[in-house]
Amino acid sequence: PMVRTILAALACLLLSACSQVAERGADAPRRIVSLDYCADQYVLKFADREDILALSPDAGKRFSYMRAAAEGIPTVRPRTADVLALQPDLVVRTYGGGHDIADFMKEPGVPVVQIGFPQSIAEVRDEVLRVGTELGKPDEAEQLVADMDRRLKALAERSGPQREVLYMTPAGVTAGEGTLVHELFVAADLRNFQDRPGWNPLPLERLAYERPDLIAAAFFESKTNHVDNWSAARHPVARAQLRELPVVPLEGAWTSCGGWFLIDAVEALAEGKEGAQ
Repeated sequence: PMVRTILAALACLLLSACSQVAERGADAPRRIVSLDYCADQYVLKFADREDILALSPDAGKRFSYMRAAAEGIPTVRPRTADVLALQPDLVVRTYGGGHDIADFMKEPGVPVVQIGFPQSIAEVRDEVLRVGTELGKPDEAEQLVADMDRRLKALAERSGPQREVLYMTPAGVTAGEGTLVHELFVAADLRNFQDRPGWNPLPLERLAYERPDLIAAAFFESKTNHVDNWSAARHPVARAQLRELPVVPLEGAWTSCGGWFLIDAVEALAEGKEGAQ
C-alpha cells in the first residue's frame, strides 16, 4: 500500500508538471533577462514570473507601466558580463545594453528579442503580437490586441465636435505629425495644435495669440523631471495655458514606451475632449 501511495503521489506530481508546461507553452523561454524598462513591460506581461531572472533597474520606477508586477523581481545592469553571469536562455531589449550587445550574446548562444520603436498604433499591435509570441504567449497577445481594438472601436463610435489639443512636457517639448503622440490624438478624434512635424519646442510665439482647446500634459507627475532646468514650459505664456485651459494629465507610463497601455492615454484624451466641450 505504501508503494502504491508513493507511486500515486508521483503520478499526480508528474501530471501537474505536464499540465503547467502545457499551459505555459512547451516552447516558452524559461530564463529571461530584460535590459530596459520598455522591454520590462513586455516581459512582465507575457512571461511567467518564475521564468524572469532579472529586469532592468528601472522596472519599478513610476514611468514603468507594469511597476507593481516588477516588485520583488531581481534587477541587473544592462552590461554583457552582468547579464551572462545569470546564464539566461533569452534576453529581451529595446535599447538597453547598447546596439552591439546582441553581437556579444551570439558567441555564448543567447538569443535576443529586439523590440522595435513603433510609430503608430498599428505598429504597436504588431509588436504586441510578435513579442508575445516570441515569449511563448501567442493567445494572450491576440487577446490583448483584441482588447485594444475593442476599446478603440468604442472611442470611434463616440460623437461630438473635434477639438484642438497641444502636447506639453516639463521640458518644454511638444509633438507633431509623425510621432506616436500625434497618432494618439488622431485615435481620440483630436486635432493637433502643433503644425510642425516631429518633436519641437513649444510654439510660444504662436501661443501668445492662438490657443488650443485643451492641453495634454505628460510627465508632470514626476517631481524629478527637469525641476532645476529652465524650459519653455516655464515661460509665462505656457504657464498661462496650463492655468487657464482644460488639462488632460497623461501619465508618463502610458506614453514613454510603445505598448498596449497607450490606449489608456487615448481614452483619457477622449474624456478630456468631451469635458472641454
